[in-house]
Amino acid sequence: MFVKLLAMVFFSFSLLSPFLKSSSQSLDFTYNGFRPPLTDISLQGIATVTPNGLLKLTNATTQKTGHAFYTKPIRFKDSPNGNVSSFSTTFVFAINPRLRVLSGLGMAFVVAPKASLPYAHASQYMGLFNATNNGDDTNHVFAIELDTIPNLEFYDMNENHVGIDINSLMSINSSRAGYWDKTGQFKNLTLINSKRMQVWIDYDGLSHRIDVTMAPFNEDKPRKPLVSTVKDLSSVLLQDMFVGFSSSTALIISSDHFVLGWSFAVKGKAPPLALSKLPKIPRFGPTKMQRFYKNRMRLVSLVLIPVLFILSIVFLVRFIVRRRRKFAEEIEDWETEFAKIRLKFKDLYYATKGFKENGLLGSGGFGSVYKGVMPKTKKKIAVKRVSNESRQGLKEFVSEIVSIGRMSHRNLVPLLGYCRRKNELLLVYDYMPNGSLEKYLHDSPEVTLDWKQRFKVIKGVASALFFLHEEWEQVVIHRDIKASNVLLDAELNGRLGDFGLARLCGHGSDPLTTHVAGTWGYLAPDHIRTGRATTATDVFAFGVLLLEVACGRRPIEYQNESGERVLLVDLVYGFWNEGNILDAKDPNIGSEYEEREVEMVLKLGLLCSHSDPLARPTMRQVLNYLNGDAMLPDLSPLDLRWNEMMLGIQHRVGELIMSNGGSSMVDSILSDGR
Repeated sequence: MFVKLLAMVFFSFSLLSPFLKSSSQSLDFTYNGFRPPLTDISLQGIATVTPNGLLKLTNATTQKTGHAFYTKPIRFKDSPNGNVSSFSTTFVFAINPRLRVLSGLGMAFVVAPKASLPYAHASQYMGLFNATNNGDDTNHVFAIELDTIPNLEFYDMNENHVGIDINSLMSINSSRAGYWDKTGQFKNLTLINSKRMQVWIDYDGLSHRIDVTMAPFNEDKPRKPLVSTVKDLSSVLLQDMFVGFSSSTALIISSDHFVLGWSFAVKGKAPPLALSKLPKIPRFGPTKMQRFYKNRMRLVSLVLIPVLFILSIVFLVRFIVRRRRKFAEEIEDWETEFAKIRLKFKDLYYATKGFKENGLLGSGGFGSVYKGVMPKTKKKIAVKRVSNESRQGLKEFVSEIVSIGRMSHRNLVPLLGYCRRKNELLLVYDYMPNGSLEKYLHDSPEVTLDWKQRFKVIKGVASALFFLHEEWEQVVIHRDIKASNVLLDAELNGRLGDFGLARLCGHGSDPLTTHVAGTWGYLAPDHIRTGRATTATDVFAFGVLLLEVACGRRPIEYQNESGERVLLVDLVYGFWNEGNILDAKDPNIGSEYEEREVEMVLKLGLLCSHSDPLARPTMRQVLNYLNGDAMLPDLSPLDLRWNEMMLGIQHRVGELIMSNGGSSMVDSILSDGR
């Protein structure tokens, strides 16, 4: 019996051992020169191998890329979602200038998802990226650049530096080329001087530390790295990647980029190179072209240098003028009191990466909202660009927005500041990572909220409205309560935002609005009839929101067969009148819910959206009902009979709005009705 058991254990271990080995094995390779034929090195573009074993990435052609990759995929992770294993590499390189007066573009060691970079451009992109994908996180590219051209667009520090690049040519850390000698002194190295130099790149899978070290040829590896940073590459590198080198040429013949030897290892140190066996780099003798340049250089410089100087001045002036126009702002005397909350357009422009389409969070009746990250503080923000064609009421609007921005409540989206320029106003809010409630109710059927989460959101919005109506120093009437203006923070708490239509008034007084403003479907009949917004009109919109959250339906829906428009309020009332109000609930709320709680929310939604404003509860009462501090009155459908005249007005105005093509905002953000 014991022998059989021992045999079974041995057999199981023999089956598992290949897998255990594959998850922990190391990989390494070494090239002391690249003498053909090379079976494991793929050459692309203008890259070649010389007869004496030099890997030559570039030649005398212009605007071309050169790539050389190890053709076998290297497993950097034991599992697709695992951590990147430790790896290291070392190589000897040389950059040989063809013309002493011109430098090359540099070269890079690269780790990429494929053994090629087919979409990469030449010149300043060094064969790594292009104008479209530079900075894109989906590149999954890690590179160490040896750069010999200062590109202002990539914020390069100088024309002779070493940088760590992740998915972009804007290095996360860089240093001028050089090394720390044994005495602790820094010695400069010139990348483009035809001399051989050695580079070591090490990544620690536990500490996530990236070290880049370099030294002159035949020198020992310095103890202190040249560039060092801590960055977890697990989100950058895939499970299997390819390693190699990249370079490119520009419009003018400049330099040849050589790799003399290379070794690489995963889960171990890269094997040392046999430096004595590495091939020599060629020395260029004077060619006809060089002699031509040398003989004509003085003559050309007498003409070319003054022309270039003048063109540079013209370009610089145009650049400065265009930059000033691009970031121009309007600041008037009345705005001095808002100086603390006013933000610079330049900061918002860079925070949103130029308000590009891929940063668009959404669009509404008053403008578009963009995601951004403030350059200095790294705080995530949402920037709303509001059209401001009319200047009428601008001062009053900004004053109210800033005043509302002083409010602080856990269920309100904080206003961080504003900016004004030309014909637009920019409002800056705290970024809510989970987007709007509308997305979870209507826009994304795959992502929804269960009843417990919905009830939490409802109570949060109710708390915010109670604060606006009764607890703050002034009464704030929001005027645009709807699902798209309820945002969810990281903990899925409901936060009321977008105060573009909000009005202020003192406690005990009414706002002097005479224009209808809001979103159709949430508008109270009394607001449509009189144009006056009150706290009761906010309660009506909140009642519609309650029904929308509980039913998972929009405030206005179309019947597929007849095309008739149906109000959600009418639909829920019909279910109640038939004695089965719970049939109106959203089937996506899950199975864990209290029927009494759902029934209470549905009835409270009908009560809040009563056609008679005097019959609606206050937000204080609503909050007491939701928190269980008070019981909802024992209502019947007869108690909430709708006023037919009110509904008639509601339908007729709705048809008028729909016929004019407007289903969103009725009023202008800076209209006379504010």
